Amino acid sequence: MPNLPNCPKCDSEYTYEDRDLFVCPMCAHEWSEVDTVANTPVIKDANGTVLSDGDDVSVIKDLKVSGASGSIKRGTKVKGIRLIYDASDGHDIDCKVDGFGAMKLKSEFLKKL
Repeated sequence: MPNLPNCPKCDSEYTYEDRDLFVCPMCAHEWSEVDTVANTPVIKDANGTVLSDGDDVSVIKDLKVSGASGSIKRGTKVKGIRLIYDASDGHDIDCKVDGFGAMKLKSEFLKKL
């Protein structure tokens, strides 16, 4: 089975191909492969290096975490990031940070390892 892209509208992984279109059964969104390539923004780290899903990064400055007693310290390594392309709040990285759990981070505070 080929590796199909997630739905760009609802991020569902249950997409399928119908002739030359990809279809999402969860939200009924249809798109072509050309749309996927053309509309995908490039997410870069603090140094301008292009990031991709599964990359390992490190934090370049201490980050306060709301609702937590501590902060994420500079130099903390984060493994296996996932990019978020339609983040309305500016957070474009989804990841798990040791000691904090799942959270979203901004790529401007990270550097690729």
